[in-house]
Amino acid sequence: MGVIVEDRLTASYPPTARLTGGGGPTGLTPNGRRFLSLHENAPPPQSTAIWVGIATIVMMFAALTSAMVVRQGASTDWHHFDLPTILYFNTLILLGSSITLEMFVRAFKRHKSVPMGYGTAPALWLYITLALGLLFVIGQYVAWHQLNSEGLYLASNPSHSFFYVLTGAHVLHVLGGLGGIIYIIGKVHKVTLQSSTLGVATKYWHFMDLLWLYLLGLLWMKL
Repeated sequence: MGVIVEDRLTASYPPTARLTGGGGPTGLTPNGRRFLSLHENAPPPQSTAIWVGIATIVMMFAALTSAMVVRQGASTDWHHFDLPTILYFNTLILLGSSITLEMFVRAFKRHKSVPMGYGTAPALWLYITLALGLLFVIGQYVAWHQLNSEGLYLASNPSHSFFYVLTGAHVLHVLGGLGGIIYIIGKVHKVTLQSSTLGVATKYWHFMDLLWLYLLGLLWMKL
C-alpha cells in the first residue's frame, strides 16, 4: 500500500509516480502538484506463507508428541526397542543436504546468476541436495523394512505405531521439500530463479533438518 506525502500534506492519491533521488519529479497529482510515494517494505507473500506452513507443521507434531507421551504414561504394554542404526546415518545425510543447499545459496547470492545445465557450478549443489534428500527417504524405508523383519509392525504395539506415524509424517514433508528443490532446479535451467523463491525453499528444508533432529531425540528417549 502506498502513502502519499504532498507538498502541503492536504491530500492523498494513489502512488502512481515517485520522486527520483536527484529531486526531480517523475509524476504529478491530478491538481498538478508534485508528490512523494512512500512504500511499506512488506515481505513477499510466499515468505509469509512458509512461516504459516511451518507453524502448522509444528502444531501437528506437537499434537503427536503430546499423544505419544500421554499414551506411554497410561499404558502398561509399552514396548521399548532399539532404533534402527541406519537412522543415525540418515541424519548425517539430511544434515549434509542442508550444507549443500546452503553452498548453492551462497554461490547464488555471490554471482547473482546461476549457470545452466547439469554438472555446472554452482547448480551442481542443487543436484547433490536432491540426491541426498532422496537417499534420506530411501534410508527411512530401509529402517521400516528392518523393523518389519524383526516383527515390529505398525499395529503390533503402541510404541511401534508412533514410530511409524512420526517418521512417516516427516518423510511426507521431506518429499514436499524435494518437490520444491525440483522446482528450483527448473527455475535455474530457465534462468528465472528469484531470491524470494530460493529463500522459501531453503527455510523449509532447514526446518526439515531441525524437525528430524527433534524427532530422533524424542524417539530415542521414549522408545
